[in-house]
Amino acid sequence: MVLYSLLAAAKVNLYLEIVGDRGDGFHELIMVMQSISLADRVTVRSIGVDTIRLICHHPLVPADETNLAYRAAALLVRRFPEVMTHRGGVEITLEKHIPVGAGLAGGSSNAAAVLVGLDLLWNLGLTQGELQELGAELGSDVPFAITGGTMFATGRGEQLDPLPGLHPLWMVLAKYGTEMVSTPWAYRTYRAEFGHLYQTEFATRRSQVKAGPMLAAISHHQGSAIGHHLYNDLEKVVLPAHGKTAELKATMASLGGRGTLMSGSGPTVFTLVSTQTEAESLIQRIRAALPDPDLGLWMAQCVPSGVQLVDD
Repeated sequence: MVLYSLLAAAKVNLYLEIVGDRGDGFHELIMVMQSISLADRVTVRSIGVDTIRLICHHPLVPADETNLAYRAAALLVRRFPEVMTHRGGVEITLEKHIPVGAGLAGGSSNAAAVLVGLDLLWNLGLTQGELQELGAELGSDVPFAITGGTMFATGRGEQLDPLPGLHPLWMVLAKYGTEMVSTPWAYRTYRAEFGHLYQTEFATRRSQVKAGPMLAAISHHQGSAIGHHLYNDLEKVVLPAHGKTAELKATMASLGGRGTLMSGSGPTVFTLVSTQTEAESLIQRIRAALPDPDLGLWMAQCVPSGVQLVDD
């Protein structure tokens, strides 16, 4: 039996600006994306029948063809139709640790891990660039999830430029289990409320942000300055509609750290800190201020990669 186990890192957005509409129906985005140590474990295993089998015991994660991890495997089968004849089918097991519907790209990271794992399992010999092109067909966050690290992302998120890594910066993440945000809803609502502010000179704005204070802070590894320049346009529509998440952000921001932000379309909120000890202390303060059993808390470190092969 041949199998590969991989860690699929979650991501946070340190910066997310919606610049305008694209001709393909997506938004033109400018983002700084960061992989973190909070990760799912994805295992791909050869099986003797020509099929894709998905196993996941999380109650909120579908174990069928609607799952992005399943769709990643199906995409490879379509591109390489003889692969199952020669290599057999695959069983994909997802061990979830990234909270679901959290704005942390858990589904995208799982799909990325399946692409990387099946490239190894089926000996396809794909380059990283080819894997990222396939990933872009599945979702805007998948190309980043394959490579990970610290990236300046443009287009709809699939155009990636590496930035200096932020290891060993830490963070505390928090999310109410019952709070969910639909990413399509968030972008539709932003378009309806702020579309009149959209720009057309995408290249000019990209250059401005690339030469701006956030990237300068990252380049010089200035944690406090990075925290000061955290930014997310989607907070403008998500926080007014999700009062508990808005309160969570305000509470976390009042308890210390180097800056607090909602990640992606939310509703996860994170606060940057310098060390694991600071993260542990902040978790205790958040728990004391918000003693709600529905509130999940995690600490994580910035990491230099997205999908990582691990030994069993």
